[in-house]
Amino acid sequence: MSHLPPPPASAGEQRSSTPRIAFALLGTVQVTLIAGITVLVVALPQVRLALGLTNSELALVTSAYGVSFAGLLLLGGRLADLYGGRLLLVTGLVLFAVASAGCAVAPTAYTLVAARFAQGVGAALASPAAMALVSSVVTEPALRVRALALWGVLSGTGATLGALLSGLFAHNESWRGIFAVLVAVALLCLVGTFRFVPAPPPVGAGRLDIPGAVLGTTGLTATGYGIIEVAPVALAVGAVSLVAFVLVQARSSQPLVPLGLLATRPRAVALGSIVLASAAMAGGFFFLSLYFQDERGASALATASLFLLFGLALTATGLLAGRLVSRYDVRPVLTAGLVIGAAGLLLLAPLGTTVLAGLVVMPVGVGLVFSSATVLAARDSPARLSGVVAAVATTAMEVGPTVGFALLVALASAAGGYGPALTGAALLFLLLTPAALTLRRTTRTPLRETSSDQ
Repeated sequence: MSHLPPPPASAGEQRSSTPRIAFALLGTVQVTLIAGITVLVVALPQVRLALGLTNSELALVTSAYGVSFAGLLLLGGRLADLYGGRLLLVTGLVLFAVASAGCAVAPTAYTLVAARFAQGVGAALASPAAMALVSSVVTEPALRVRALALWGVLSGTGATLGALLSGLFAHNESWRGIFAVLVAVALLCLVGTFRFVPAPPPVGAGRLDIPGAVLGTTGLTATGYGIIEVAPVALAVGAVSLVAFVLVQARSSQPLVPLGLLATRPRAVALGSIVLASAAMAGGFFFLSLYFQDERGASALATASLFLLFGLALTATGLLAGRLVSRYDVRPVLTAGLVIGAAGLLLLAPLGTTVLAGLVVMPVGVGLVFSSATVLAARDSPARLSGVVAAVATTAMEVGPTVGFALLVALASAAGGYGPALTGAALLFLLLTPAALTLRRTTRTPLRETSSDQ
């Protein structure tokens, strides 16, 4: 007896399922790209032993990805607007996969550094393109709010997943296998992109601002490197380049980043909140990793596993935050996130019996901040600058773990302990709360696309 095939899905069913699949695919891309930053965090001792690295070489391996990623994000976002999000997404994924394969087989320190740098370049092309494409695949405004709210916590989820993978492979003494996983996921996402992600026409117009691109990339890259490596010359070059970048943008007829886009108060509050939350998360991971391994004698795998609790709470908050923003608007959700995040940091600060509670409370607060601030940053942004807006939001996410993290480490060194640094971060959360409380409540349709700059 023959079996008849099931009836084909109706056009309505196909339309309802494809956006979900496309968003899940784009979200997987973002999680993978951010996980790439942290996949060596726990495995660094093995990498140093395998390649015979000095401390300075190990620092380069650690920072190469983040420096190129943060430095090229604005350029990647503008290219996505000019040439199309899917083209940049595909290009970035191909480069990321090839570079990850290079990391897996790198025979020397400098080949590994070069491959990690190339990974960051690929991520800088793909990440803003992926976020910009969310508006193309999720067209219903209320659903787009939920999608962007969830998107806001994906970076934190990716960072947590990277640390977990690092601990797992370090436990099995097979750090090169981490990069094989990244290659496989990137290739699967590449295939899925052609199948499920539409290729909307480029929404940007005009030409690429070459002077702005050079100055912006140089400024962000040199500043990031100077902070991570404590290099005064690089910091000076970065500072001068960023000042020149602002001057060029102010006078350019087609700037890489229109300054008016950043000058609005709501977007400034959103970006500041993202920087602060990402800095607190990076500092918390760093301090707690050292605390558990150095003072509590926990293994690498056990230390990484503790952050699973953090990741689960963060992801669950992201799933809920979209509904909260849709129902109550950004202002109360962002305010609640800042207060809860401060409470979580204060629970972590004693580094004692309240640590586990802090590992649940803090990600709830950070998740609410990331989700609501991402929606706020994207709200009312011009459609033709969707890639730039995505790049700016992602850049803020990367500035926190560099500039903010460096300040927290300096505070910990000056105060002689991790606790005061975590307490200081909690106070910064509370200081930002009044700015969130005074945001104007939005009554119009959320995330309305406009055709002109703000």
